[in-house]
Parts: sequence; C-alpha cells; structure tokens
Amino acid sequence: MAMEKTHKTALQAVGVVILMGSLSWASVPFYDWFCRVTGFGGVTQTATTGSDEILDQTIKIRFDASLDRDMPWTFKPMQRQMEIRIGETGLAFYEVYNPTDRPVAGSAAYNVTPYEAGGFFTKIACFCFEEQVLQPGERVQMPVTFFVDPELVNDRDAKFTKVITLSYTFYEIDLPEETAKVQGQSDSIVN
Repeated sequence: MAMEKTHKTALQAVGVVILMGSLSWASVPFYDWFCRVTGFGGVTQTATTGSDEILDQTIKIRFDASLDRDMPWTFKPMQRQMEIRIGETGLAFYEVYNPTDRPVAGSAAYNVTPYEAGGFFTKIACFCFEEQVLQPGERVQMPVTFFVDPELVNDRDAKFTKVITLSYTFYEIDLPEETAKVQGQSDSIVN
C-alpha cells in the first residue's frame, strides 16, 4: 500500500514537471501571437499594401534608434519626425554604419508607443523583417514603409493618440553560415 502511494506521488510529480515544462515552452509563442493579434506591448501589424482609406486627420510619427550594449554599429533615424494623414503610406529611413574591421550581423527589435496605437501601426516593408549583415566600413540606409490604420480613430483608447513613436534596437547576431565561411577563409589567407 505504501509502495503504491509512493509510486502514485512520483507519477504525479513527473506529470506536474511535464505540464510546467510544456506551459513554459508554449508561453513564448503564445505571448508573441497574443501581442501580434492585439497590438499589446506596442507590437505592430503587417500588410502587403497600403490602406484603402485615407483620412484628413493627421498624426505625427516619431522615430527612435538604439543599440544593444555590445552592438558595435552606429544607428540613427534619417528624420526624427514626420506628419502624415491617417491611412496614408509613409516612408522613413534609418542609417546604420559598421565602423569595425569585420562583418557584423544584426537584427532589429521594434516597439511602438503608446501601446494602444501598436495594433493600428501597420508595416508594409521593414528592415526589421530580415537579418542585416554589414561589411567593414559599410554604411546603409534602410527603409520602413508603413501606415496608421484609419480604425485608430474609432478605438476607445487609441483614438486620442496624437503622436506615435516607432523605436528600433539593433542586436548583434551570429553571422549567416555563408558569410562566416567567407570570413573564415579570408582570415586563414591572411594568417
């Protein structure tokens, strides 16, 4: 009887561990999905084309750029702010520069504030959708094409938004395999 109880308790403990592991594994994709669907946390929407409706009402878009502590690039918006009509397609550029003597790969994370506006800020094309590789001394201007969904003016919380800030932070990532191979070959030729 005591052995059965011990066995049952052990099985329950293993079950709890498996359940907790499964929940923690699923939490990141679930949270990502939730943020994309709701715009929670400043997550933007994506589209393949611009809005069909353009309002007379305008909104200011501010642009911000930062780097992770260990990222060696310089990174800045080419314009600090623009005013567009709600629904109108906007085009902004960010400049990135690699001052090092080696190729560096980066990925940009983004955020929109105020958070209520995140679900209405829609990107058509963005450098943040792909990893970026800059060669030594390379300077690049990267575009982001976007619009603010006209539904913003009907949202209970977001309709009072007058300014939206689009922020990017670049993080260094591992070089793509083919770039790393080329870099490794050129290092071995020099040595």
